[in-house]
Parts: sequence; structure tokens; C-alpha cells
Amino acid sequence: MRARRRQGRGTRSIFGRSPLSVPRLAPVLALAATLAAAFLLRGATPARAEAPAPPDRLRAAIETFSIDSLFAHLERLGGDAMAGRGTGTPGGDAAADYLAARLREYGLRPMGGDGTYFQRIPMRGSFPLPESRLEIARGDSIRSLALGDDYLLYTMGEETHVPKPAPLFFAGYGIVAPEYDYDDYHDRDVEGSIVVFLEGEPPSEDPDYFAGAFPTIHSHPEWKQRVAIARGARGSVMIGARRGPDSPSWEDRRSDFAFEHVTLPYDVPRNLNVVVREGPARLLFEQSPHTLEDVALMDRTGTMRSFPLAASMSFRGAFRERDFLASNVIGLLDGRDPLLRETCLVLSAHYDHLGIGPSVDGDSIYNGVVDNAIGCAGLLEIARVLAVSGRKPLRPILFVFLTAEEKGLLGARHYALHPAVPLSRTIAAVNLQGLAIFDEFEDVIGIGAEYSTIEDVLAETAASFGLEVSAASSEHYVSEAFARSDQFAFAQAGVPSVLVVDGVRGRRIGEEGMLGSLAAWTRERYHTPFDDLSQPIDRSAVLLHGRVILSLAFSLAETYAPPQWKAGSEYARARLRSIAEGR
Repeated sequence: MRARRRQGRGTRSIFGRSPLSVPRLAPVLALAATLAAAFLLRGATPARAEAPAPPDRLRAAIETFSIDSLFAHLERLGGDAMAGRGTGTPGGDAAADYLAARLREYGLRPMGGDGTYFQRIPMRGSFPLPESRLEIARGDSIRSLALGDDYLLYTMGEETHVPKPAPLFFAGYGIVAPEYDYDDYHDRDVEGSIVVFLEGEPPSEDPDYFAGAFPTIHSHPEWKQRVAIARGARGSVMIGARRGPDSPSWEDRRSDFAFEHVTLPYDVPRNLNVVVREGPARLLFEQSPHTLEDVALMDRTGTMRSFPLAASMSFRGAFRERDFLASNVIGLLDGRDPLLRETCLVLSAHYDHLGIGPSVDGDSIYNGVVDNAIGCAGLLEIARVLAVSGRKPLRPILFVFLTAEEKGLLGARHYALHPAVPLSRTIAAVNLQGLAIFDEFEDVIGIGAEYSTIEDVLAETAASFGLEVSAASSEHYVSEAFARSDQFAFAQAGVPSVLVVDGVRGRRIGEEGMLGSLAAWTRERYHTPFDDLSQPIDRSAVLLHGRVILSLAFSLAETYAPPQWKAGSEYARARLRSIAEGR
């Protein structure tokens, strides 16, 4: 989950500018991915449903939603005192305590462990140490690469060690995509090798071939790593070459990798996976059938091929590790109908951010105000409105504040394995990942709504506010964006899920203003210390977005007919399995 802070810096890459490489090579995290969906809306057809009159109970709840109350939470969660709410840090624990205290104040039932609001999760944190040794061998020659200057580690721990040199094999982009009739591993045996591949995907102007200019799941480094390991590879090396002026510089990469690597102890052990700087990467190709310059030409001309390299690689890592507990914070708002008390709707938001990191202009606190203190503040205000005002829906609502989203959806993944309410009785999940900050909007985007009948409820909700529902024009991009935040973990567990974000048509600044503001924010503030309380935030936009989410949640919890996955959805089978197993 990484995004780039500013324009790339550094020396010119031999890969030059591929016209389609810029959006494809900027790895997007949940917030950037879902916000950037707006760029795909040109040419998409908005949908407007009939505008139903909201029931009195819902209308009263909407009017009670307070922007002042929301901002009071935002100032606490996004302030410097929380030190960026890093997972497993005092700041993260303080944020969890604050959330639990508010749920207790609002009278929600604790649904964590031992009668508390805290679902404790064991985690392991790792930092690589400079003593780590990555070596490239060719005959009697051995070259050592320096951690940080020459390479960075995606994975850590004992399982990453490669004590004896393993042969290297260049596998193009490291992609196997049957839907595009593309296979970098075709007729190639890489068992026991360390696979080397480029970042990104084959250049394409065809939206039906690797989604044209936009990234698919095949571009994710983690996906490529899994493909390599599934074919018996010992590990992987991604070449960190700049393929466009906006792709990340090495300094940007170093900053992104400066934070603690966190995993769940029961995760499958990970093999060695590294990214190597373009300059040192040339060493991998010496005395091989093709040089790195040849590969750059293949990339530009669409003539990529795979071939064995003459070198081998070994790795002996040194790590500073710790085991700790982090917490999901969970509270239940009871519904009005006793017949539905064993079911629930989940409303979720992740409360973690990056914590303390590399200093930028003298500031080292990565506050994460928009990502995602503001989402948590909105969720708290929804809980207050429904609980304190007594305007409860028919069905219970489970408020879940998730930890370690920034570390790979760890809190959501753990919850899916250990749900407070059985997944088979969880009718849907609505995730909050940021709220609108630029301007009041005229349309919304339901990331993942089209996979289930949540789409219909969202259309009615939007219409009640005079809004339209806009759809991304690329099915591939929808899948990419949907997979980048916590709603994905619920969907994989079979629960119909959605993430609702503001669209691109601003009532005051228009489409160009919204798109420009988004681009500037992503470039200058996302995952930097400048996503803080000093940034401009349009309170009316936040209020509108919060009320839309409140209305959608109320409508979902007020119905006796729970949402269903649509025919053909890849998540429907998991739903049937959870129902059959009663879990």
C-alpha cells in the first residue's frame, strides 16, 4: 500500500517515458486508488434513481448529524498527540482507547474480548539492519549490494534467507494473465531460481488489454511475488527503474520502505522479495543474453522476452524484531426488531496510519487526517446520532474500527477469521476510507457496489440527496480499487461490501477543479506529514458525505431483505460457504 509523494527525482532512466507507464507505475493504496477512480468517470454514464422520501426516523437522524461533533473527533485523532497512530505504538493505542471511550459513552455494547471493546491481535514487527548482506555472484566474482542505497526489502525474517547462491532468471514483467493470453513464464522452469522482473505491465492503449493506461491487479508487486513463488521460485527481484517522470525516484522508495514491516504471526512465511535500484540492477544482466538496456528497448517496443541470467544471488538478513498486540475496536448498536438481533450490518473504518517516519521539512509525524482519521470521526458521529438520539434502525449495526490497514489489511483479515458476529449473519459491510474534502459533490461512486444489490440501495440513497451514482468505465479498474482497502477482506469472506466515495463533479469548483484538487492532494499530501490538520477541508463536503453514509447504513439496516451478491460474482461462493458452515 504505497503512493508517491511528489514528482520523481534523480538520474534519467534508460527506460525513458513509456506513454502508458505513469499511472501504471504509481502503486496506489486504498485511498489513492479509490479517489483516483474519479479519473475514469469521463464517458461513464451516471445513474439517477427515483428520489424516495426518507422515513421520519431517518430524516431526523440526518438532521442530527453534526459537523462540529465530527471535527472534534478529527482534531483528537488527527492531532500530533496521537503521533500518527502507528500500528503497535503508543499513539495507535491511544487512538484505540479514544474510540473505545466514545463507544462506551454512546452506550454501544462491547464486542471485543473479555467484555471489552478491544479485539486483541498478535502481530510481529520487523526492521532490516545494515548488516544484511545481498550478494550477486558470477563465477569467482561476488558483489555486495547495500541495503537502502541499492536495494529494499519487501519481506523480512528467517524465511527470507538464501544462504547458497540461487540462479537468477529474468521473467519480463513477472506476469501470468490468461485473460489476456499473456505468460512471462511460458515454457520456462524457474524452480529453485530467484526471478527478476520489471515493475508494471506491458504498455497498452487498448482498454481490453491490461486495462489500457490503468493498472490491473497483475501490476501489484505482491501479486507478482506470489506468481513467482507458486512456480517454485526461491524469491523475486523487482527492478526499480523509473519508466516515466512521475514514477517514483529511489529516494521516494526509501521513504516508503522506512516504516516497520508488520505481519500476522499465522501468515504463510514469505520468501525473499526485494526491489533493486536501476544502477545496481545492471549487474544482474552482465554476461547474459541481453543487457538491461536491451530490456528497456523491449519494454518500449512491446517485444518483452524471458531468459536466464548468468548471475546468482544469496541473502543473509539481519533484523530487529518484536512481537506485540494491536486491537480492532468493536461496539454493537442494538436494533429495534428482536427478530433481527442475531444479525448485523458492519460499518468499518481503519484508524491506523503510518506513525513516525522520515522527516519532511522538519515534520516527522504522519498524521493521516484524511487517511483515515476523518473516516473514523465520521463513523463515530454516525454511532452517536443513532445511539444517543434513539433513532435506531431495525437491525443491529456493528461499528468496527480496524487496525493495520496500512500494513496490508491485517486488522480486517483477522476480523474475517474471528468475527464478533458470524459472517453468515452479517448482511453487508460499508467501509469508510476518507470523506470528501474539496467541495460538495453532485455524484458518488460505489466501489464494489455493482457486485451486489447494494447498488440499488446506494442509488436510492444518492437520489434522496439529489445525487447521481457514477460508474468507473473500466471493469478492471473497479476490481483494482475494490481490492485496496478493508472492504475487500469482508468481500473475500463472503459479505457483500462497498466503499462509497465522492465523485468528480463539484458544485462550486466543477469537474476540473475536483480533478485538479485530487491530483495535487495525492501528489503533495498523501502518505506525507502534510496530511495533517493544517490542510484546507471543506466542512460542507464532509457533512454531505457523512450524511450520505449515515443514510445508506440506515437504509441497509432497516430492510428485512439483506443484500445479495449478483450472479457470477466471484465472492458469492464464499457467502454460500459461510452460510453452510454457520460461521
